Amino acid sequence: MAKTAHNNKADKLLKVTPPLLPADKQESKLTILLKAYLSQKEIELIWEAYRYSNKAHMGQKRVGGEAYISHPVSVACIASEFHLDAASIQAALLHDVVEDTPSTANDIKKKFGSQVAKLVDGLSKLDKIHFADDTEAQAENFRKMLLAMSQDVRVILIKLADRLHNMQTLEPLKPIKRKKISQETSDIYAPIANRLGLNNVYQELEDLSFKYIHPLRYNTITKAIIASRGNRKAIIEKTLIAIKEKLEMSEIKAEITGREKNPASIHRKMLNKHTNFSQINDIYGFRIVVSDLNECYLTLGVLHSLYKPIPGKFKDYIAIPKANGYQSLHTTLFGPFGMPFEIQIRSENMHKLAEAGVAAHWLYKNKDTHVTELQQQTNQWLKRLLDIQTESSDSFEFLEHLKIDLFPDEIYVFSPKGKIYALPKGSTTIDYAYAVHTVVGNSAMSAKINQELAPLRAELTTGDHVEIITASVAKPNPAWLNFVVTPKARSQIRLYLRSAESRDLVILGNSMLNNALKAFHVSPTSIKKKYWDKLILDYHLDSKDNILIDIALGKRINVMVAHQLTSIIDGSKKTKKQTKFLDVITIKGSEGMAIKLATCCHPIPGDPILGFINKDRGLIIHTHDCLGIRNSKLDHEKWVDVEWEPNPESYFNVSLNLLVINERGVLAKISSVMADSEANIDNISVDEGDGSSFSNLRLIVQVRNRIHLADLIKNLRKISKINKINRVKSLH
Repeated sequence: MAKTAHNNKADKLLKVTPPLLPADKQESKLTILLKAYLSQKEIELIWEAYRYSNKAHMGQKRVGGEAYISHPVSVACIASEFHLDAASIQAALLHDVVEDTPSTANDIKKKFGSQVAKLVDGLSKLDKIHFADDTEAQAENFRKMLLAMSQDVRVILIKLADRLHNMQTLEPLKPIKRKKISQETSDIYAPIANRLGLNNVYQELEDLSFKYIHPLRYNTITKAIIASRGNRKAIIEKTLIAIKEKLEMSEIKAEITGREKNPASIHRKMLNKHTNFSQINDIYGFRIVVSDLNECYLTLGVLHSLYKPIPGKFKDYIAIPKANGYQSLHTTLFGPFGMPFEIQIRSENMHKLAEAGVAAHWLYKNKDTHVTELQQQTNQWLKRLLDIQTESSDSFEFLEHLKIDLFPDEIYVFSPKGKIYALPKGSTTIDYAYAVHTVVGNSAMSAKINQELAPLRAELTTGDHVEIITASVAKPNPAWLNFVVTPKARSQIRLYLRSAESRDLVILGNSMLNNALKAFHVSPTSIKKKYWDKLILDYHLDSKDNILIDIALGKRINVMVAHQLTSIIDGSKKTKKQTKFLDVITIKGSEGMAIKLATCCHPIPGDPILGFINKDRGLIIHTHDCLGIRNSKLDHEKWVDVEWEPNPESYFNVSLNLLVINERGVLAKISSVMADSEANIDNISVDEGDGSSFSNLRLIVQVRNRIHLADLIKNLRKISKINKINRVKSLH
């Protein structure tokens, strides 16, 4: 027999309590919740924490005027609805004590033990540290909290309970403060609740954030939902009865619940679909909970025989669960009078997990296999957070990675061996490569999608079979940062580039210093470690490499460093006199990231060149007549003498302008000449037509040197349709 129901055990247990209960009622509620699952001894420890917190916060009031202790008690109530252990409930009661009272973390540790103290510390802000601004402080607070969370998931569960109660009691604050807290909740806390599978908490945080960020929109949509509910009541009731009768005929026992989209969800859909409220048809839906997995698919078949399914609107999250462990069948059907509505079908265990998420570990003390899998998935996600935390150079970068990682839309792709990888929507083959392993990402050369060759920037879709082709000589390219979306890929690419650039800068700085030392008639090998140690100490740096990097970036002048080193060498007369000019640095054109060829003038072997030290990018090579450096030539300390290596083997980019007659086949002839001349076209663009019979082509071509370029231009001039060719020496 099918039966209708408005809640089940999980709904009742996790349904959020109304805020602002009188203090005595809050305490009574907490007592009832604790007695449901904890021993008397554990409850006594919790009330000891309550008495300590009450005494510490004595005389403090919240903005709304109520005694401050009402807040930690409410947080403890929400945490107890997750069935968290006694240490977590104690931490919930004590979470503001270190922050807002004279009590210290040491006091908490002595009184309640190291476990409670660690949880409280993970929840406390970094108020004792001075930050440059509020944004930096906020980023660092998130970084600290999520580091603690990656070591113990209870930290974030208590923090979500804390944030939920703060959001429920936000009204007394000023509008600007309300909006700031709500934006933070919308950006970070609601997505974390969603990522951990806490569906009710996620929806309430999302709705409360929407209410304060866009109050007018929230009120308008809420009123529209109420009005629509009345208009469609008869259709909903008729659909509910039809589903109930059909399931009874099929002898499927089920709980059927009417479901309504929340205002924030409707608003998001209106934005995504570029529609108004009247065009959103699936505001109402039904949730059907059956006994086991097999009955989920039986129920789906029964409903598809009752109402026609809408093509492309079926999702099987049972076969491929969401990253937060969520499992359910989603189908959208044409109901009575052509009104579409969504139905979610799930088993009882799936429903428990859908409502409780990662809290199911505490909430349901059973050996459910899927609970274990969810814990493993959560642990993997937390480990990834820990990895990103280690790799990120600052708090802002970590926060950027976190926001990307919390992006809810996902795709599912397959490895050559059939393993499923869940990735954010918009992920590329490079994102997949780093998801497989960092080594695979760092050595990726090309990819195959569904057995066909594809570029590394190709975007993946659900169901793709992906294979990464690697090579030992391949390495991450800075351009990858323009299209990767996963935090792991982004952080690993940046980590590699930072280390590669540092290595290149050390080599360049060493070369520049050696030239300066030779000018003082000092052999670089004669500079012993003790002399370097003295200079490192004088400069207040960590290592010799840091000095060499500073030289390469122009933060220190190589001659001055050489002078100080040679001055340290006791009794050396050679240091007193400089008798020859500094050597020049030879350029191959294929050095590392520390030496770059300027894109404004595209120098090639044979061009007279100058080296300009940029403190952020290293040594930049320009042609001597580049217009882009005209104003910088006065800054003599930033210029370095450079020359080309006699026979560099690399190819170099050159910019050419071609004035051609507008006729079919011109481009084909140009390409043919390029191929015959052993040159490559890297980029081509055409200026917008002016109505004349001529067009201006802009080419970036790759040549070996100036002689090769001259031969290429000579061959291009043989094409009768080319009226004029000139090399662009500066784009400024």
